[in-house]
Amino acid sequence: SRSPFPLLFLSAGTPQKYDPTFKGPIYDSFIILCPPAWTHGDPRKVIHPTDSRGQFCGQQGTPNEKKPFLFYFDIVKCASPLVLLEFQCPTTQICVSKCPDRYMTYMTAYGNPTSLQYYRDFCTPEFGNSQKVGCGVGVPVPWGDSCPEPAPSSVSPVARRCFPAIQAKKGVIMVGNETTYDDGRGHRRNVTELLEGAKKANVVLETRQLAMKIFEDYTVSWYWIIIGLVIAMVASLIFIVLLRFLAGIMVWVMIVMVILVLGYGIFHCYMEYAKLKGEAGSDVSLTDLGFQTDLRVYLHLRQTWLAFLIILCVLELVIVLLLIFLRKRILIAIALIKEASRAIGHVMSSLLFPLCTFFLLCLCIAYWASTAVFLSTSNEAVYKVFNESTCPFSGQTCNPETFNTSNVTKLCPDAQCLFAFYGGETAYHKYLIVLQFFNVFMFFWLANFVIALGQVTLAGAFASYYWAFKKPDDMPAFPLFSAFGRALRYHTGSLAFGSLVLAIVQVIRVTLEYLDHRLKAAENKFAKFLLSCLKCCFWCLEKFIKFLNRNAYIMIAVYGTNFCTSARNAFFLLMRNIIRVAVLDKVTDFLFFLGKLLIVGSVGILAFFFFTQRIKLVQDTAPSLNYYWVPILTVIVGSYLIAHGFFSVYGMCVDTLFLCFCEDLERNDGSPERPYYMSPELSEILLKGHLEPSKSADSQG
Repeated sequence: SRSPFPLLFLSAGTPQKYDPTFKGPIYDSFIILCPPAWTHGDPRKVIHPTDSRGQFCGQQGTPNEKKPFLFYFDIVKCASPLVLLEFQCPTTQICVSKCPDRYMTYMTAYGNPTSLQYYRDFCTPEFGNSQKVGCGVGVPVPWGDSCPEPAPSSVSPVARRCFPAIQAKKGVIMVGNETTYDDGRGHRRNVTELLEGAKKANVVLETRQLAMKIFEDYTVSWYWIIIGLVIAMVASLIFIVLLRFLAGIMVWVMIVMVILVLGYGIFHCYMEYAKLKGEAGSDVSLTDLGFQTDLRVYLHLRQTWLAFLIILCVLELVIVLLLIFLRKRILIAIALIKEASRAIGHVMSSLLFPLCTFFLLCLCIAYWASTAVFLSTSNEAVYKVFNESTCPFSGQTCNPETFNTSNVTKLCPDAQCLFAFYGGETAYHKYLIVLQFFNVFMFFWLANFVIALGQVTLAGAFASYYWAFKKPDDMPAFPLFSAFGRALRYHTGSLAFGSLVLAIVQVIRVTLEYLDHRLKAAENKFAKFLLSCLKCCFWCLEKFIKFLNRNAYIMIAVYGTNFCTSARNAFFLLMRNIIRVAVLDKVTDFLFFLGKLLIVGSVGILAFFFFTQRIKLVQDTAPSLNYYWVPILTVIVGSYLIAHGFFSVYGMCVDTLFLCFCEDLERNDGSPERPYYMSPELSEILLKGHLEPSKSADSQG
């Protein structure tokens, strides 16, 4: 009989022909960025306050030993977005013994020895050495000189930084009971300018404070988090082992359990929603509340539980409808899962292989994160020569420590060496943003390469099982290690190229997300629409490339061909078997998703009741936390990664067996001369069931 899709088959390449010599898998077929970043960067700048000369405040054995607090000369300059990129404000910063508690300018301090001495504490050392370097007698201090534009600071410094004591009275922003302040140059400035600068400078500090609270929660709950992850690992392992021997029963048990877990979630959300009826403050909307770091606030709102209720109802309905329409295909998918269980039973070491991939991914993340921190802290304080009169050295860089003894002061007596900006004059400092972008790109490339290495290794091991005519006698002694060795020896170039293509698309997506964030405040609707379309297109492209790469790696493991050839052959093979792909391969993916959902949902519910102290038996055992969502989310994410690691082995096994099955159908016809390599159990349900193969191109017509 002819194929129902003749045009599709004509455009999907030529089916594979019988090859008596083919017996299965073919057996023969960031470094440059770290040194400069680690040389120039200093991660301590992220945590500890440093002055404009790079000296840490309060560090023992230094002149700043008794000066633990950091004071900003002009906090308004901190409103620059560069604060978030460089962890520094573009203004002179000095270490002080205490933050200012009164407002004062040089004009108000001059003539009063006590006030002048107080004012000196917030000037650079040059102010005391020379009047010309510091503040001239009777002359207001200009911006960037040795003295600041002080403003009243908060009584208790924030993270050892001095910030203005800004307060709101009846909706009016004030500092020291004033809405304006003297900038020291004879001008009155609005207090809101101080507020904007303090807000931007405080973004990093609030992030650090949040990180410290999260770290505290981890220190008191890490033991219970590990127990939760162990429970998830044991549950996943038991599920996989039972799936090995009771595939059919376990699949149906999994389906029923997922429906019951979602049903309990719906019931619990409804009970919480009904219980909050009439309580004060429970009817506040989520938009009015805004973002809160303490997620317990949201649990006191009816709208939160209503949103959870709707989401779970929709998910339950979708799953039930899919099960109804796919009930016949599920039986066929169970047969393929049984075959995958037999294959994994002969390659049991494959269940532990995801740990190797996870370890390599952790190394990639650590490499990227450390390099990013070192790059972000590579900027240095740049000082330049400033002079009111004509001076040939004006604008040139200088060293404030040796400036007074240099030739510049002799040729230009009124010249001053002042802080200019944070950055650097070298080519390295000028291209820090480019290096950060390159670091992100290398992270995507390395991470994708590690994932590809794991996929091609598993595919090679399971392909060895499928193409063994006498299973398991014809299999190699150590199929997983053999496949891993072949991947490293012969296929690293193909894996690197496939990972490169995917990394380029992912970097483009990150760039589009960044542009979308920058255009949120813009009024150009056409630009927003165009950007949304591009984001959607590249999202689809990334999904397609991941799908194509996965199947290309299977063909690489089987045939040992290069990436482009393998991708083309895999794509055409799937197109020639598009019906099987739609009704069989994706059904197994859906069943595996239900399995992961069951494990994550069960462990997540258990973690929620434990850390919120709702289990009376262990109510006193649960630790006291700042944010109880920290360990809960950690357990949920960790449980998903663990479950995904175990089920990814099954998923890769199913995809490999399915692709080999399609290849087997085209190469062989089941006759004694050209027998199938598939197992009798698999051929019985796939060839006599609902997926009767079409005749090959040679027999058509």
